[in-house]
Amino acid sequence: MPYTTEEGGRLNNFAVEPKVYQAQPWTAQQKVRAALLVTGVLVLVAGLMAIAVGVS
Repeated sequence: MPYTTEEGGRLNNFAVEPKVYQAQPWTAQQKVRAALLVTGVLVLVAGLMAIAVGVS
């Protein structure tokens, strides 16, 4: 673990930084999956709201 020694012999630890990389653009398949996921979540939320209104 990287550290430095300060005045009086105290150690100062630093976190290990993760490797930085550039994100890749989404593929067509990933875009379709994301759209299906968003659609499913919206349908689920609308259904739960309908149930809540029906019960009340």
